[in-house]
Amino acid sequence: MSFLEEFQANLESLPVILQKKYALLRDLDKSLQEIQRQNEQRCEQEIEDIRRGVRSGNITPDTSVIRFSDEALDEQKHSIRIADEKVSLAVQAYDLVDTHIQQLDQYLKKFDEELRRERENAAISGVPASAPEGNTKSGRGNEGGRGGRKKRQPSVVVPTEAQPAPVNPTGMELDLPVDPNEPTYCFCNQVSYGEMVACDNPDCKIEWFHFGCVGLKEQPKGKWYCSNCTATKNRRKGK
Repeated sequence: MSFLEEFQANLESLPVILQKKYALLRDLDKSLQEIQRQNEQRCEQEIEDIRRGVRSGNITPDTSVIRFSDEALDEQKHSIRIADEKVSLAVQAYDLVDTHIQQLDQYLKKFDEELRRERENAAISGVPASAPEGNTKSGRGNEGGRGGRKKRQPSVVVPTEAQPAPVNPTGMELDLPVDPNEPTYCFCNQVSYGEMVACDNPDCKIEWFHFGCVGLKEQPKGKWYCSNCTATKNRRKGK
């Protein structure tokens, strides 16, 4: 079995594996939301009970001895454990996709070397080398470069879920590894993630922007220009 055939065979199982991980992530998220809802109600009720006890004189207003019940604390610890498991699943999904990308990069590198050897042998023997069917490109090269307009929104780097990512309930930063070869966009000079909008100026140097970085919540209607291009446009009008 050639390297390409082996890569294709491994790639066929990738969608099924990712689908299972995403399904588990959704189940964990539902459980986490339910536990958080119960814990919020319990804590609110306990706070109200403490206030009534202090007003009636049954509870000493000493913050050092006032605490939530063990049930409330256990629910909070359980929420943290579920959040940690979600992060672990997201990292596993990322590593799985990253492994396949690295395998593809290896194949393309090997393919380029074979083409180079063919051209060298053809130059020695005088026989024209067979041209490849299109330009080969690394699986994680610069997408389209900065010189031309991109036709589609850049793909998101980290596949936490196929659906929009849920709000991080614990406030924990999902510090997932990012490939240094991934192209960067926007004023923040970060990789693609979430919803993005393209500047309609064909000469825009940045081209793509994250919604949050430009203060958008939904796709703008009509043409949209980034602040840099808008300022340049206004300066030209003022001349």
